[in-house]
Amino acid sequence: MLRHPARWMALGFGSGLSPKAPGTVGTLWGWAGFLLLYPFLTPLQWAGVLVAGFLIGWWACTVTAQHLGVSDPGSIVWDEILAMWLILWLLMPASLLWQAAAFGLFRYFDAVKPGPVGWADRLFKAVPGERIGARQGLGIMFDDLVAAGCTLLVLAVARQVLH
Repeated sequence: MLRHPARWMALGFGSGLSPKAPGTVGTLWGWAGFLLLYPFLTPLQWAGVLVAGFLIGWWACTVTAQHLGVSDPGSIVWDEILAMWLILWLLMPASLLWQAAAFGLFRYFDAVKPGPVGWADRLFKAVPGERIGARQGLGIMFDDLVAAGCTLLVLAVARQVLH
């Protein structure tokens, strides 16, 4: 992980190296990281962090996938971290219960990949023999952003129904 800066970021600063459920561990790391940073950044600064995180993350995920020789390795969790940051940025301020619901829904959409998330996941997959490139790096990031969008949609409907 330490041999290249892209790996450090893409592997979620080590959280993606968890032997069990690296996507869940990465998402938890993202949640904790967001809560630590949230009080210190304005909404505009968060927007900048998210845009920069996407662009740099695209590069880091592409490079790391190339190094690992797999188009979407489970150990790459920057996509989960960034998606969780996006969800929480748009959800906050929110109670711990709403944050936990966001976490659970996101993990569901990311792991099960129903409907649009499955479509987004298949859209950029490498075909056997195809070189791993920026397209696959984008795909690593894209399906998690779609999962984040689905999570936010369900939470918005739930808020309208419950309030």
